[in-house]
Amino acid sequence: MEIEISGRKIGDGHPVFFIAEAGVNHNGSIELGKKLIDVAIDAGADAVKFQTFKTENIITPDAPKSTYHVETMGDDKSQSWFDLLKTQEMSRDMHIELIEHCKKNGIVFLSTPYDEESADLLEQLDIPAFKIASTDTNNTPLLRHIARKGRPMIISTAMATMAEVEGATAAVRDEGLEDIVVLQCTGNYPSRLEDSNLRVMLTYKNQLNCLVGYSDHTPDLINPVAATALGATVYEKHFTIDKGLPGPDHRMSLSPEELKKTVQAIRKTERVMGSSVKIVLPDEEENRLKLRKSIVTNCNIKKDQIIDKAMLGIKRPGNGIPPSEIERYIGKKAKHDILSGTVVTHEMIYG
Repeated sequence: MEIEISGRKIGDGHPVFFIAEAGVNHNGSIELGKKLIDVAIDAGADAVKFQTFKTENIITPDAPKSTYHVETMGDDKSQSWFDLLKTQEMSRDMHIELIEHCKKNGIVFLSTPYDEESADLLEQLDIPAFKIASTDTNNTPLLRHIARKGRPMIISTAMATMAEVEGATAAVRDEGLEDIVVLQCTGNYPSRLEDSNLRVMLTYKNQLNCLVGYSDHTPDLINPVAATALGATVYEKHFTIDKGLPGPDHRMSLSPEELKKTVQAIRKTERVMGSSVKIVLPDEEENRLKLRKSIVTNCNIKKDQIIDKAMLGIKRPGNGIPPSEIERYIGKKAKHDILSGTVVTHEMIYG
C-alpha cells in the first residue's frame, strides 16, 4: 500500500512523512506563520500544517472551554472559547501567502479543515491532501464531503472508539476514496507516555487494511522512535517558535530545536531498521574471518591416519572448515601429515 502527496510517496518502504503541526501557533500573524514554516523546513519536515476554520461553523457562542484551555490561558470570563477561536482564524489571503512561502521553499503546505466551507476553500487553493482532526473522527458528513474531493486523507483518531474509527474509514471508502492514512492519537495535551498505545497502529493496519501513523502529544523522544519501528508511515507533532507566546497550544508544542531532534530521531530509526533480508554485510567480512572459529587439529596427525573426535578442536580464525561440519570428518583419513594447531581445510582430509 502507498499513497502520494506532492510527489512524496508514503507507505511501507518509504521514509516517514513528517508533518510539523503549526496549528494555530501563528496567533493570526502572517509573519509568525512564515517563521513557523521556516522552522519546519530547517528541522527537515516534509510538510507544515495549519488549521482552517470559520468559528461560526464549528462552535456555539456559549460552548464551555476545555480544561486544557483553562489551564493554559486561565479562566478569563471576558473571552469565551468562541472569542478565542476568532483570533486564530486564517483569512483566504493569509492562506495564499503561506502556501506561496511553502512552494518557494520546497515544503508541502497542509491544513486541517474543521467545516465544509473551510474544506472547499482548501480545495480551491489546491492543497494536495486533507488532514482530519480527531475532533471530527465521528463527523461522517464532513468526512464524506471531503472524501468526495478525491484527495488523500490523513485521519487522526484521539478520543474515538474502534467502532467510530471503523465508521470513519467506511464512510470515506463509501465515497470511493482509498488513499487514507489513519493515525493513532491520544486526546490530552500533553498526554502521558503510558497512554500512547502505539500498538493500536497495528490494529488499524490489520483490521482496517490501511496505512497508519501517529499524531504525537507527548513531550518525550521515545515515541518517534517506537512508532517508526512499529511501522508508522506518517508522523505529526506540534511545534512553536516560542513556548512562552500567548495562545492555547504553545506550551505543549516542541521548540525549534526539539522539532529538529524529533525528525532526526525518526530518520535515525529508519536507518537502523534497515533491510528485512539477512545477509553478511561487507563491513562484517573481515570480522567473519577473524572472530568466527574453524576446525583445528589438537595433535599431530599422520598421513592416512583415521581421525577421531579428540584429534580435532574448534578455535579462531574462521577461514577454515566451519564447526558445523565437524561430524563430517570424524572417521575419515588424513591425506598427508598435519601438524598440531593447523586450521583444517577440505583438501587435507579425504571427504
